[in-house]
Amino acid sequence: MKFTAPDWQKEIYLSGFAGILPRVNIDLANLEASAKRHMSRNAYAYIAGGAGCEDTIKSNRNAFTKYSIVPRMLCNVGERDTSVELFGEKLPSPFLLSPVGVLEMVHRDADIAVARAAAQLGIPYIFSNQASCPMEACAAVMRNSPRWFQLYWSKSNELVASFVQRAERCGCKAIVVTVDTTLLGWRTRDLELAYLPFLEGKGIAQYTSDPVFQKMLDEPDEGADVKRKITLRSIAGLVKMVNNYPGNNFLRKLRSGRPIKAVRKFTATYSNPCTTWNDLTFLRQQTKLPILLKGILHADDARKALDYGMDGIIISNHGGRQVDGAVATLDALPKIYDITRGTIPVLLDSGIRGGADAFKALALGAKAVCIGRPYVYGLALAGEQGVYTVLRNFMADFELTMALSGCKNIQEITADRLQRT
Repeated sequence: MKFTAPDWQKEIYLSGFAGILPRVNIDLANLEASAKRHMSRNAYAYIAGGAGCEDTIKSNRNAFTKYSIVPRMLCNVGERDTSVELFGEKLPSPFLLSPVGVLEMVHRDADIAVARAAAQLGIPYIFSNQASCPMEACAAVMRNSPRWFQLYWSKSNELVASFVQRAERCGCKAIVVTVDTTLLGWRTRDLELAYLPFLEGKGIAQYTSDPVFQKMLDEPDEGADVKRKITLRSIAGLVKMVNNYPGNNFLRKLRSGRPIKAVRKFTATYSNPCTTWNDLTFLRQQTKLPILLKGILHADDARKALDYGMDGIIISNHGGRQVDGAVATLDALPKIYDITRGTIPVLLDSGIRGGADAFKALALGAKAVCIGRPYVYGLALAGEQGVYTVLRNFMADFELTMALSGCKNIQEITADRLQRT
């Protein structure tokens, strides 16, 4: 039996009647505030922060206020269908989970908890390139539920190919190439704390579990001769680095030197600022899976994506984490949709905070939307159940917004349902 939005509402209200309030906040501002109290200062800065003055984060939200929904009345919405189809697969809702790295900072179950929650609801989870758990471990708990894989283009094409091949083998249905992070943005909050989790060996599980990367650790260690001042904090960081490396024997791992080599090799190869459009030809030769480009904001880049045979676009500014003052994703959507006109799916990422946001994005041409920070806040509060609750809330909010606007399915969500404010 289908579990509808009114069913979910009823569940919340009946629990409240029994004196049981939601453990995971419904209101998004309260959700973030509650999660902040459960997270370390470093973790909250890494998840919530953006580039520079964080104007892009603000712009992403402000863009949604430029449009108003114009509900239509007396439409039969007794039966509602929120499903969408992407690459031949029918999905229960227009939501996907954006890749978010280093989730071990937030909860010990990290990506595994997110994978389980996504699988319960049939929502595609885009595995992070910077995950805390190998993609194979997440795929195992998801069974046949949909998942994709995010790819950062490293300086080693052999490593790029290995990641893609592993993604295919563990059942990922698409490759999402993040093209806006060839260098790290000027992330003020992280810099203020002088903290980067990767230096503790966090968020590099896709690398340490990869056979090509392990072979790379046998190469000469170019950073071994660099002398750094030894402090109590650096010793503590070394202990974390060794603990985060695969295996159980701390002393054996320490003596091998591989945990330190892994961090050095990762920082040396992580991303490649020399990546160009022509590199996509190499990627196409490695896989038959659909390839989407994540980080497209300009109409001309959307046109190039079509020219280079890409299968989809995710409009994204990395949640405001890369370029301060960048165009808001919703503002970029109409021009990019004008280029694609449904020839390939266009998804929207960055700034989605509720069902109305998803409705507006779909009305302007998006095929689906991706959510990031909100599910991470749910993870911080209640692990797998927290992620599930946040996703269920988004799905219910969207279903009710759609119905109360006079639409019984996503096909009826069209541009004439909006009014420019």
